[in-house]
Amino acid sequence: MAERKPEWPENGDLVIATIESVTDYGAYAKLDEFSKRGLLHVSEISSSWIRNIRDFVREGQKVVLKVLRVDFEKGHIDLSLRRVTKRERIEKIMSWKKERKGDTLFREVASKVGLTVDELYQQAGEKIDEKFGVYEAFEKAVKEGPEALTKIGVEEKIATAFAEVGEGRIHVKMVKVKGILEIKCMKPNGVKIIKEAFAATKAEKVRAASVTFYVIAAPKYSIEACAENYKKAEEVFQKAAQSVVSNITKAGGQGTFRREK
Repeated sequence: MAERKPEWPENGDLVIATIESVTDYGAYAKLDEFSKRGLLHVSEISSSWIRNIRDFVREGQKVVLKVLRVDFEKGHIDLSLRRVTKRERIEKIMSWKKERKGDTLFREVASKVGLTVDELYQQAGEKIDEKFGVYEAFEKAVKEGPEALTKIGVEEKIATAFAEVGEGRIHVKMVKVKGILEIKCMKPNGVKIIKEAFAATKAEKVRAASVTFYVIAAPKYSIEACAENYKKAEEVFQKAAQSVVSNITKAGGQGTFRREK
């Protein structure tokens, strides 16, 4: 994406790099996010004894490295592999993959709304970068709809394109809240009334959330609410359970519910 990325990394940054060449004293790596080249000295490859450098790094390999020093005048960048923890490596790879996917989807949005990538960045990208980040903006648009972007000043047409392009391409993690409903209706058409109460509740659409009912053994039913976070799932659960109980009560039946712990 045509966002204004820094030209050079900073000391302490974690970077994605591709090993270009391996020598007796280390390896040269291309920093994929900066189009720069740095040196991974043999002393910074591993804390253990190295018999053969290629046992640790090889040409063409993608690695996560830590920037030790940047010499702007000479154009030198010193890198380290041994100082990158397992957790840092995993988090950096995940972040990099999200960034790349965000860039790809951003280009699709540009094509969809008839703008160049630079034009789209000028009109919406700067606002999005400042508030969310590109990938996170797609997540927001999928979970909350175009209004998640229009409220920060993104044009509605562009915000809608973000939601449409992100739909099905962005995986939003969902959490579940479960509970038990106990409902009775002793009227001749009680079974029908209970089915209609469930159907009416499921018909109430809630963005980025869902409600499912399962029969345990009458009069007990399981209710499961899914949403992107526990607060939202809890709200959906409470609203759905209360709706069923209210509909049953109005029809002359009885109902209660409880949240599973």
